[in-house]
Amino acid sequence: MQRTTPIVLNLIIINVLAYMAQRLFTTFDVTEWGALHYYTSTLFKPHQFFTSMFLHDTNGFSHLLFNMFALWMFGSFMENYLGGKKFLLFYLVCGVGSGLLVQLTVPYSAGVFAQSAAGLQSAIQENVSAAEIIAAYKQQYSAIGASGAIMGIMAAFAYLFPNTEMYVMFIPIPVKAKYVIPVLVLIDLFGGLHQFAGDNIGHFAHLGGAIIGFLLVFYWNKTNRKTFY
Repeated sequence: MQRTTPIVLNLIIINVLAYMAQRLFTTFDVTEWGALHYYTSTLFKPHQFFTSMFLHDTNGFSHLLFNMFALWMFGSFMENYLGGKKFLLFYLVCGVGSGLLVQLTVPYSAGVFAQSAAGLQSAIQENVSAAEIIAAYKQQYSAIGASGAIMGIMAAFAYLFPNTEMYVMFIPIPVKAKYVIPVLVLIDLFGGLHQFAGDNIGHFAHLGGAIIGFLLVFYWNKTNRKTFY
């Protein structure tokens, strides 16, 4: 247990307020406005690289709850280590980095969907080609959640404090961070490459955040700079 740090606390508050706005606003679609759409979509706006990391699935509380718990658990530790300004910059850069990888991988995801059972069924029912299914996927695609930025924090934590022992659900003994976090990254890699029907987890967003988070702390630790700017 640890004291909640100021930046982490404010990030949690912002995420909760954004979630409430998503649920309560009826005359303005906060989710569509703020979610990250593919850059060729008519719904895409540049601000979505930032706003998307503060929005969550409104069909339940689990998406927000788990993300905020992970942000508190790892973020408070990392903020104490990096300092408030550096941690906030780190968090935002990881979030934007995760969005950039999402943009790069949407065509792959669209192609996988077009060849899936659901995609082929849609093509038959609507009498459209695979290319049209792919185009529709890109138009309608959207991503939300703080998971990418949080995976960046977790990757950084595993690099800086690899031997920290953690308790993982269903595992009765503590496991070191240098084993837990890489396994989570590999799971996201597998989930992104082999997409399954009904899986709405942003695996590539997680990977993007983890990659950027690792690279940032690796560069900072290697050069021993006091700031990232």
